[in-house]
Amino acid sequence: MEQNDQRYLIQQNKIADGDQKPPVFAKVMRSKEGVFEGVSFIKSKEKASILTIEQANQAIEWAAKKKPNAHEYVTKIICVGQ
Repeated sequence: MEQNDQRYLIQQNKIADGDQKPPVFAKVMRSKEGVFEGVSFIKSKEKASILTIEQANQAIEWAAKKKPNAHEYVTKIICVGQ
């Protein structure tokens, strides 16, 4: 089975907001050498980081461990263009 080279975004919605507020998207922070350093969440879908599935999973794991209010959000990986 051939693996497609898909690209993804990470989208978050605050559970308490329901569908009333727009989602936020992950912007991955990297060092000058390209080493993963963390994630911030921004409103602009156009400025969000486009990731492979492995990078997206790494970013979600980091956010779940490092962001103190991560349990207040529903986080999902979406295909670019969704």
